[in-house]
Amino acid sequence: MAAAVTLAERGIPVTVFESGPVPGGRARRINSQGNDLDNGQHILVGAYRELFRLMRVVGVPEAATLRIPLELRYADGFSFRALRLPSPFDLLGGLLLARGLPISERLGAMRFMAAVRSGLERDMPVAELLRRHGQDGAIGHYLWRPLCVSALNTPVDIASSRAFLVVLRDALLGGNGASDVVIPRVDLSRLFPDPASEYVSRHGGEIRLRSPIDDLEKLKKEFSAVIVAVGPHQLKGLSPGIADTYSYQPIYTCYLQYEAGVKLAFPMIGLADGLVQWVFDRGALLGEKGRLACVISAQGDHQQMSQDELAEVCHRELKQNKLVNDNPLWTRVVAEKRATITCGVHAKKPQMLADGVYFAGDYVDPDYPPTLEAAVRSGARAASALARSLVESPAHGR
Repeated sequence: MAAAVTLAERGIPVTVFESGPVPGGRARRINSQGNDLDNGQHILVGAYRELFRLMRVVGVPEAATLRIPLELRYADGFSFRALRLPSPFDLLGGLLLARGLPISERLGAMRFMAAVRSGLERDMPVAELLRRHGQDGAIGHYLWRPLCVSALNTPVDIASSRAFLVVLRDALLGGNGASDVVIPRVDLSRLFPDPASEYVSRHGGEIRLRSPIDDLEKLKKEFSAVIVAVGPHQLKGLSPGIADTYSYQPIYTCYLQYEAGVKLAFPMIGLADGLVQWVFDRGALLGEKGRLACVISAQGDHQQMSQDELAEVCHRELKQNKLVNDNPLWTRVVAEKRATITCGVHAKKPQMLADGVYFAGDYVDPDYPPTLEAAVRSGARAASALARSLVESPAHGR
């Protein structure tokens, strides 16, 4: 949808083929046994500038998100909060005042953030990077490792340090507001895909739902140019010459519905020593009273569990951390088994070149790890390249 909106901005009519019943790809609303749920719980950061720009273009109101200075709270008492100061003093001050960290690690983190600016001579696993800079103690446990897994959706033992540092430079050192935590207060479809679809339609475009494409060559003959925005595992079905050589990482979201009075002390709370990484209070965020969302990013033992077993573990960890008391009324597990490609050391981005065809997706962006921002950037980049080609070729239609 980012590509379609970018073209619509330029007055170029587009036709969007969406294989599903609603637009949006993975970031969309789904219905599970009569309950409207997000296809995973997403969190954004202030550095996602292209995503927020397009959200403004299509008319998403500011009230659709909760934007707060970077703040991490854990059920066991650790907390970190950026101060309301100009960057980078907001984060430096937050590190000095963080609860649950030895002073030596706080000072070490400040040196580490300074080293982030200079980059790396070679790529290495994030775990090795943290060891080299003395950041693998409590601060690694509560801050750097969770940030890495959340941003790259890849375990720290294999995650690319170069990709991680790109995120850190953008989010932690990217200027005022870049490190803000931005949590959706509407479902994912209303956050961007629905208003983006309406914007495209108002600007002469067409959205075709339940319209999967299985013949790329036929599409190329019908339209002036084509942007392919599918997961890498779906490319081979469109073009047999493209091999799927990627490994993938999952994201599991377990929704637990408790009595309406159940709520968290903060909209997002971390669990440091179990399977669940983050818990979101959907009641505080979206008005879904009593509903909690437990997020588990990247590969792990949970992939071998049944959905009932996983839901039971999530409830048990919530109870052990004194976040709930009674059993849930119902649970649902949403498993995105190929949520992103593995953002590993020396991972190569695909060379996506084809006559009259442009490619977009979070795995295509040359710099960013697979995130919503990477997906939006790649879509906007593909649309801009397509628009330039149409200007150079005067005979163009749709």
